Amino acid sequence: MFFRAAWSLVLRKGRLGVRGIHSPEGTAHSKGKMPPYTNYHAQRSYPMPDEPFCTDLNAEQRALKEKEKGSWTQLSQAEKVALYRLQFHETFAEMNRHSNEWKTVMGGVFFFCGFTALLIWWQRVYVFPKKPVTLTDEWKAQQLQRILDMKGNPVQGLASQWDYEKKEWKK
Repeated sequence: MFFRAAWSLVLRKGRLGVRGIHSPEGTAHSKGKMPPYTNYHAQRSYPMPDEPFCTDLNAEQRALKEKEKGSWTQLSQAEKVALYRLQFHETFAEMNRHSNEWKTVMGGVFFFCGFTALLIWWQRVYVFPKKPVTLTDEWKAQQLQRILDMKGNPVQGLASQWDYEKKEWKK
């Protein structure tokens, strides 16, 4: 409760105004944008960013921007490309090119799968105890023979499928 009262007092005194806290420029103490590339966000689904890629221009770039206001037939191809690079960071072809990031991801996946397999093998060899006797094939065969000898569940169970005269399974 005390914290809320103190915080509202700070807001009223004007040290940190609500407008400063929630400003679109960032924090209340920001001194403007960081040159030259800020708030630039372009992607394939939103190719026209709100701001140009390069905002702080040198003398040569400013002269090119002035020349841009005139006829575009007087601009060379290199100047058109330079103007494009001032406005946008990448072309659509550069945005659409494939990256090799999938190789890194798949390498990481295979590494961790291999490490997990190695860990499971180590646990089976050194950590887990040996299989109990009741899981061996000999024990299972003896258990089945015991059930058949006792004629367990002769109506619908295993004993109903066993032919006691021929000593084999019914067909």
